[in-house]
Amino acid sequence: MLDEKETKDLLNFLKLDTRPDLKGQATEYILGLTGNKDSCRYLGSKPAFLKALLTLTRDPSVAIVKDCYHTLINLSADTTAHEALIKEANALPPLLHNLLDPGYLFADQICTILTNLSRNKETCREVFRAIQDEGVGLARIVEVFCTEGYNEKASLHYLGPLLSNLTQLPEARHFILDKDRCVLQRLLPFTQYESSAVKRGGVVGTLRNCCFDYSCHEWLLSDAVDILPFLLLPLAGPEELSEEENEGLPVDLQYLPEDKRREKDPDIRNMLIETMLLVRHLHVKNQKIHRTQTSETCS
Repeated sequence: MLDEKETKDLLNFLKLDTRPDLKGQATEYILGLTGNKDSCRYLGSKPAFLKALLTLTRDPSVAIVKDCYHTLINLSADTTAHEALIKEANALPPLLHNLLDPGYLFADQICTILTNLSRNKETCREVFRAIQDEGVGLARIVEVFCTEGYNEKASLHYLGPLLSNLTQLPEARHFILDKDRCVLQRLLPFTQYESSAVKRGGVVGTLRNCCFDYSCHEWLLSDAVDILPFLLLPLAGPEELSEEENEGLPVDLQYLPEDKRREKDPDIRNMLIETMLLVRHLHVKNQKIHRTQTSETCS
């Protein structure tokens, strides 16, 4: 691990006007250090280092910027660095600004950093506050997430886990569940997004968190949302059912093709089942779940 003198010497290389070859060697070396837990925690406790890394994300060298972002990903994976990153290094404003740039090469890395920073409820609140205060807004995050090809250089799939983390907070759930915004309805089709388990899992996690708000269950089961088929369909497989069994299922689950495949990710399957159980246990008037043959679909 670095001592104080080595830390100070290394910091001198982390400047925009440093010779590119020396700067590149320094950022590569620091990235290697973050593979060690003790070194990672040490660097994460040094706001000057964090600020220098954030500054170098504006460097003209793609390799140097890449090293800096990967270093920040490693540092943000350890919760001990969160406060220094958010409060002392003021990382959130530049990260959010670059995230929304449709041509930004490292937007995926930013998604990962924001996802790391929003895992714990305390820092999640800081991330949510920054999203609102920096003129981004949760509506814009959802818009970008739902727009295929928004950034041709980045997939932005990790916006899914970010949304899932944000819905730990009542205020984020309130936005997603706003009946006048139709945000939840826009997210529902992504429970079957085949191209990315990360994006798919993020949406399912968001739905699960929103279903802890029991006051919205009747609305979620109503025709305005009709959440049930979106939870059941990923769990359905190619099993052959009788005509009577098919007729007892929601229309979207009837007569599925022979090549229908059940969700292959066990964590996503568990979240889908947890979400269904949350909704099932509410005593709503229509009792829609009790009238469907969910046991056949989930078996």
